[in-house]
Amino acid sequence: MSYDALAQHYDSFTSNMGYKKRTEFICALLSSVPRTSTILDLACGTGIYSRALLDFGYDVIGIDASPDMLSIAREKCPALLLLCQRLEDLDLYGTAQAAICLTDSVNHITEPKFVQKFFKRLALFLEPGSPFIFDINTLYKHEHILANNTFVYENSEATLVWHNKWLPEDKMTEITLDFGEEQERFCERVYELEELTNWLNDAGFAVEQTLEAPGEEKERIYIIATKI
Repeated sequence: MSYDALAQHYDSFTSNMGYKKRTEFICALLSSVPRTSTILDLACGTGIYSRALLDFGYDVIGIDASPDMLSIAREKCPALLLLCQRLEDLDLYGTAQAAICLTDSVNHITEPKFVQKFFKRLALFLEPGSPFIFDINTLYKHEHILANNTFVYENSEATLVWHNKWLPEDKMTEITLDFGEEQERFCERVYELEELTNWLNDAGFAVEQTLEAPGEEKERIYIIATKI
């Protein structure tokens, strides 16, 4: 998944996602982390959360596998430290005091073994007591919202036709984003809280809390874990 086509349209088609409220919510969850601490923004995309956390007083390292996404993040905020890496291959030169992985990025890792590897790699680069906050799209969202539905979005830049195909036997949704001359295809996989908790425990994390996302009840869950 390169997200080349998606990168250039990402911000314009996600501007209605309420990032201000989401960022305030995340910063509240990170309230115990002192300002000037280093936070990893994993699968940072175009740097929406990275820039907000930087403005909030944190040092931020943005990590994403898409060079095109990172290029936009760089234009948006030259002060950000950005690394092009896959989550399961995370490799840093030091440790951080917190990590976030948002906008259902874990669902985009469709092989369970790579989610497990990601958690184990992350544990190597977080100090004991560091929070790790991530969100997931739920089974309910895949079965009842995404399902086999098609959505059409328009703005001044382009028209987006979003096709979904739910594969219950694989616990995955195939997603095609059609921008006219360009397309982006990828999958999201459903993960149960029990299996994620087990994998986190195996990697050296303790799950402290799970929360339904404000305004997205049943559709998105936040998981707050701590590096032991």
